[in-house]
Amino acid sequence: MRSYHISKHNSFYAIGLSYKKADAEVRGKFSLDVLGVDHIMVQAKEQGIDGLLVISTCNRTELYGFAQHPFQLIKLLCDQTLGNVEEFQEVAYVYKNHDAISHMFRVGTGLDSQILGDFEIISQIKQGFYRSKKQEMANPFLERLCNAVIQASKRIKNETELSSGATSVAFASVKYILNTISDISEKNILLFGTGKIGRNTCENLIKHSKNSHITLINRTREKAEVIAGKFDLTVKDYGDLQTEIRKADILVVATGAQLPTISKALIYPKKPLLILDLSVPKNVSDDVLELDNVSLVHLDQLSQITDDTLTKRKEFVPKAEAINEQVRKEFLKWLETRKFAPVINALKEKLKTMKAEEIDFHSKKLSDFNQDQAEIISERIIQKITKQFANHLKSSEVDTQDSLELIQKVFQLELDSK
Repeated sequence: MRSYHISKHNSFYAIGLSYKKADAEVRGKFSLDVLGVDHIMVQAKEQGIDGLLVISTCNRTELYGFAQHPFQLIKLLCDQTLGNVEEFQEVAYVYKNHDAISHMFRVGTGLDSQILGDFEIISQIKQGFYRSKKQEMANPFLERLCNAVIQASKRIKNETELSSGATSVAFASVKYILNTISDISEKNILLFGTGKIGRNTCENLIKHSKNSHITLINRTREKAEVIAGKFDLTVKDYGDLQTEIRKADILVVATGAQLPTISKALIYPKKPLLILDLSVPKNVSDDVLELDNVSLVHLDQLSQITDDTLTKRKEFVPKAEAINEQVRKEFLKWLETRKFAPVINALKEKLKTMKAEEIDFHSKKLSDFNQDQAEIISERIIQKITKQFANHLKSSEVDTQDSLELIQKVFQLELDSK
């Protein structure tokens, strides 16, 4: 396999962990908030890493970037989170060059999601790239790769039914509530936190349960009011959390806190309460299970709820994979071209210098010399020569590196150090 490098010394790696081998507790240790991502970017820049993209969702934390060795990226992640290298290695994956590129395509198009076809991840990739750009850690390779993955994702959405029907963790949450609780429209529901899954659950609950007894609490009241305004919900202050939990029949927790915010002490033990913890790291302490009337369900358990929709989605996996492969090949073609573009440009400049010298020589020597015609003919010859070289380099039978070195040697080319 040919390796696709942007620099001679670094390879492109994807390192990370996901729901496949890491449970919510372990994923929680390696999760990153926006501040954590920015700190990683700053450290990476100081270490001379060129190009880095970080994504951290409830299902996975991943770093994509250029390094001499993947351990550089692993160390950046461990230094910025509560996890250590030993824990990471137990559940992690490391992909290099081609495999790292393929992995990002699978992740970004919902083929690697906990619920097949869940396209939430593409907005996380966009967000991750935005942070890379902001911290000046994006390069043309990462930009082109992210755009290719976004393009594949759009095509899969439009050309297949991989994301058809309502299947998401939010939908699974509501389905679970509707199957578990009778007389749902009479129950008091409390949503604590405004995380994306929590908001979607809230929207689904309103749609499917016709329940108007929904209260929303968030640490920042303004955020809660924006969401409550959309759905006409009651908003209470963070200070009222304990009181509201004691009134609730169902508590949905969707905060972004790094440590549990709901514990046994906040709960009134005499009344049945169903708690759905949709946060990673977990935001509900396990001690709540010591209370007889409390049932606790976590995101990972909800994600295992499968239905007919999911079975239908599986039929579209081959078509989605074919689209991925097509877009990935186009990206690799661009990458290969990018590899020899500096040599072709240097060759063009060299030929233009020769042309200028010759035109100058003949214009002085010949009295009826037509400079305009000579310019046109010479320019066309230069275009044809450089095209021949470019086509040669694009050929799959050719060892690109050897050919590039030979062209540089024969024409004594000096490449721009950039």
